[in-house]
Amino acid sequence: MLQPPLIALMTDFGLEDAFVGVMKGVIATICREARVIDLTHAISAQNVRQAAFHLDRSIGYFPAETIFVCVVDPGVGTARRAIGVQAGPHRFVAPDNGLLTPVFERWPDARCHELTNAAYQLPNKSATFHGRDLFSPAAAHLAAGVPLEAFGPSIDVAECQRIELWQNRPLEDGKGWQGEIIATDHFGNLITSFEAGMIADGEGWQVSVGNAEPLRIVRTYGEAEPGHPLAYTGSSGMIEIAIRNGNASAELGVGEGDAVEAREGSKTDKNLN
Repeated sequence: MLQPPLIALMTDFGLEDAFVGVMKGVIATICREARVIDLTHAISAQNVRQAAFHLDRSIGYFPAETIFVCVVDPGVGTARRAIGVQAGPHRFVAPDNGLLTPVFERWPDARCHELTNAAYQLPNKSATFHGRDLFSPAAAHLAAGVPLEAFGPSIDVAECQRIELWQNRPLEDGKGWQGEIIATDHFGNLITSFEAGMIADGEGWQVSVGNAEPLRIVRTYGEAEPGHPLAYTGSSGMIEIAIRNGNASAELGVGEGDAVEAREGSKTDKNLN
């Protein structure tokens, strides 16, 4: 059975205003049969780096031929380019501001075209709402079968903007890593820059952030008492820090960009909870 085209939306628009609904209306006007999934509209305002992380961790759960519309665009209306990309089994439309850095790293042979053809944009394009006037129409026309090459001139992906993603540095004594908090989720859980695979034996490691006591890595929230902090492998595959039944970001006074440390410790060490 032939499946309808699928478009996934990710923005920093929130849901209080009509922006997201209008984007969906534009898509439906151009390609009525397209299915639209909201990946998230809760990216922190203008936070391109956070958007890159969530896109990177979500791609693998979508079927081939998904069209991702990624609109976190602090440079809207400036000379920054709008691009369409074919990467692996998927297509992406986004501003050329580094948001697609993980896509280019995952698929270095990606094909890229600048979105310049006015035939695939809304007329009288706004200087401040390219999500409606440029990116949604592009995605809808792609879903309707317009080839990527029709949207504008090709661009060497090596010329596309990149941003620095999360970085981890070895500790001076070689017994762990210095990293950072790269995102905070809806519950206030702190997502660190440590891939779970970096820590071969979770029972022998501890994670430290802010003024909190070092935390051994456990499997799930139930291994900590209510109101106490814990470290664990989150669903994204990254080490996270939470407070059971609480908000770790608020209660620990820690947020995105703050330093975090993972250190090898004794297997007999326990959380102080």
